[in-house]
Amino acid sequence: MAIRGDNSAAKVAPGGVLEFFAGGGLAGIGLASAGFHTLMANDIDAAKARAFRANHHDTPLHEGDVWDLTTADLPGTPDLCWASSPCQDVSLAGARGGLEARRSGAFWGFWRLMKGLADEGRAPRAIAIENVVGLLTSAGGRDFAAVCQALTEGGYRVGALEMDAGLWLPQSRPRLFIVGLKDAAGAEAAPGIFHSPRLIAAHDRLPEAVKANWAWWSLPAPPRRNLDLAALLEPDAAVDWFDANQTQDLLALSAPLHRARLEAALASGERRVAAAFRRVRTETGVKVQRLELRLDGLAGCLRTPSGGSSRQYVLVCEAGQVRARRLTGRETARLMGLAEAYRLPGSESAALKLMGDAVAVPVVRALAEGLLAPALGLRVLKGEGIAA
Repeated sequence: MAIRGDNSAAKVAPGGVLEFFAGGGLAGIGLASAGFHTLMANDIDAAKARAFRANHHDTPLHEGDVWDLTTADLPGTPDLCWASSPCQDVSLAGARGGLEARRSGAFWGFWRLMKGLADEGRAPRAIAIENVVGLLTSAGGRDFAAVCQALTEGGYRVGALEMDAGLWLPQSRPRLFIVGLKDAAGAEAAPGIFHSPRLIAAHDRLPEAVKANWAWWSLPAPPRRNLDLAALLEPDAAVDWFDANQTQDLLALSAPLHRARLEAALASGERRVAAAFRRVRTETGVKVQRLELRLDGLAGCLRTPSGGSSRQYVLVCEAGQVRARRLTGRETARLMGLAEAYRLPGSESAALKLMGDAVAVPVVRALAEGLLAPALGLRVLKGEGIAA
């Protein structure tokens, strides 16, 4: 469905956002509490588009390839353009084909639109690009440099932050956020909590012209997380558990170290909840499938159902027994910071894919409230939006 916009420099309310590769609209939910509002969204995936419409009735959505959009489809003069561009080809878990690969190459379709807006005098004052941390090293660091150079040549002061959802939610999910500001002053400081060694190393490899335009964007450290995985799970009686044979078959995949951790949890006599996922490991030159456990109150990084370590499990140690089941779609939504009001697809597989490809709401909220809104002079509206 094509949404034709006003290609003039029309006035819009402060905080207008164009949200590209929007998925189910989680970025927009996170941005809302900082005074932002989505003027138009775009995504190519039909299932994600259905989820977006189900939860954002009043937001125009352009369903289709970003390369098919023109500036005539983009309304007004946005303050912020947000792009959660496809990450599969730069993911550390994938083949790392880089930005030249078809899906990750969609970034350049987005950037073509940014250049077009600038030509029309409608350039956004802020651009935020979210991706996997693999972007820092894919193609030997050239992909990250190319994105930062594009922003620099577009007149933006550029910087990046590596933010892990585990600081806010019981899910380990590090993500990279590249932020460009034009005619706006963001808070800067020496490298800190959101500037990992790999980000600092990637910065050191940048061209000199980009480094001269670099900003170490500053965000306040979040309060200590007070949620763990167990607090977000469905009641035991409300979910389907594996039978004894299925449970034993799953546990048989455990490496000795992880099996020892499970035995220690059983021996504690307490109810202990573990997240678990299957991974292919090479042992003595042979690839074997292993079940790996976390007993630190965190789930592993959510992935789409097609990923190699995609479907996560919940293990409960109690009364000398281990019970096992799969993590549900609703539980994954909670692990992304969504409230119960968010409408998930009816299919578990579709719900898992939607969440596995999404950006965690509290992370976006922290970036918006701590950096983007103050830089653009917007009033933070804490507590508003769908997210809990």
